[in-house]
Amino acid sequence: GCGKSTLLRMVAGLERPSRGEVLTRGEPIESPSPERMMIFQEPALFPWLTVERNVAFGLELAGVSKEERQGKVNQMLEKVGLRDFRHFYPSQLSGGMKQRASIARAFVMDPEILLMDEPYGALDALTRMAMQNELLSLWEGSGKTVLFITHDVDEAIALGDRVLVMRARPGKVIEELVIDLPRPRNRSGERFSTLRHEILELLGVHPKG
Repeated sequence: GCGKSTLLRMVAGLERPSRGEVLTRGEPIESPSPERMMIFQEPALFPWLTVERNVAFGLELAGVSKEERQGKVNQMLEKVGLRDFRHFYPSQLSGGMKQRASIARAFVMDPEILLMDEPYGALDALTRMAMQNELLSLWEGSGKTVLFITHDVDEAIALGDRVLVMRARPGKVIEELVIDLPRPRNRSGERFSTLRHEILELLGVHPKG
């Protein structure tokens, strides 16, 4: 890889840079914080807790009252379409449902930054597109900063306001593109196709047509 996941883990405070520093609001990141919540490709749910308890876990640790906690969890489960699955355990859920639960657990903590490490990489194409649309709805309703790692060029263009293109050996950002397309985005549109070709060219892939 080119260090995408390593960069995300440094922003999360899970790893330290070998040189330099990572800053947020001008302050160095030295350890994990509830202000920066991370979602991994494989849902990191507690198998012995129900969906409802998994989503409530961080709030419980933070000392949020039971009444307030229940209200926040109910609202978030409704937003991600898991209200009717609140008493299910992770083993009873599909891959998409597990990832919805992981996203709900992160969003319910009201972090400043949401860090997503290829969260839809293991999902089938239709589920992946549905999850992308759900994420956009959550993002539009919250205004949160989302740092999203993906190797899928179309996913980057469909979701991002800015796309940072990285290359390996050594891992570095080689280009930043502003995605100035209106939402919802037309993946078959001319501007979308132009951006796709531009990014693929930067990555050394020369698409035909």
